[in-house]
Amino acid sequence: MTRERAMVPEAEFRSYYGRPVLKAPVWHEPHMPAYLYSGGLSGASSVMAVMAGFTGHDRLARTARVAAAVGAAAGTGFLIAELGRPERFLNMFRVFKPTSAMSLGSWLLAAQGGLSAVAAATELTGILPAVGDAAVLATGLTGPLTATYTAVVVADTAVPAWHEAYRELPFLFAGSALASAGAVGMLATPRAEAGPARVVAVVGAAVESVAGVVMERRLGLAGEPYRVGKAGRLMLSARVLTAGGGLLAVVSGRSRALTALSGLALTAGALCTRFGILEAGRASAADPKYTVVPQRQRLNT
Repeated sequence: MTRERAMVPEAEFRSYYGRPVLKAPVWHEPHMPAYLYSGGLSGASSVMAVMAGFTGHDRLARTARVAAAVGAAAGTGFLIAELGRPERFLNMFRVFKPTSAMSLGSWLLAAQGGLSAVAAATELTGILPAVGDAAVLATGLTGPLTATYTAVVVADTAVPAWHEAYRELPFLFAGSALASAGAVGMLATPRAEAGPARVVAVVGAAVESVAGVVMERRLGLAGEPYRVGKAGRLMLSARVLTAGGGLLAVVSGRSRALTALSGLALTAGALCTRFGILEAGRASAADPKYTVVPQRQRLNT
């Protein structure tokens, strides 16, 4: 007589009464996404200003200097709005903590804002041009860091959709920042002198698109929030707008209408990317499976 053994089904993931394991991110809309966009615009515009200055594209260099200063000022304003009270922003400068991405980022944003403001002011007034040239050269160092440090701030959390994407987020943010700066350069510079801005826009759109695809495929389950729900719709819109804007940038030198369509599409795509990333983080923290399942998979390997 064969003895039957009771089979216990494999346990599935559980959280306490289905409650989230992680606390949901407290960042707000539109403050935080706008801050991420503005900082990226400022940093990439500074890089474009340096490149345009060295290659003799003076009109584009002027546009990029102003865009860098406006982006840094807007980013600071949105960050202060996110923090709730201006004194909270000032308190962040009481210490310099190399192990804190937010501390380093605050000092970096302050340096980028001050240098880009000097560079733009001297360009517009004609006063002390040598000082402005030195300032814009310095932003050639602070600019790339400003465009990408926010990716480190986002990834340096326990939120699965953000933390697991630490490899691709800097490239995604850098590409989006370049596309944003290229868009502003195309829109605010005469078409005959905006050729380098179109190149920057195309390169940025390509980097952002590739980084987004690689990120979602590599993350597996952790990347699901980027594909479903509100975040999925935002990220899909970002991908379509960015790809379309990049393609239009290739031929945008032919007419003002194509330039406007390309610039607006790239700008909208960059904003959708920032809003989509924030929403994906919220969804990832709200559903315990994105935390529990990967943990158990790591334990079993």
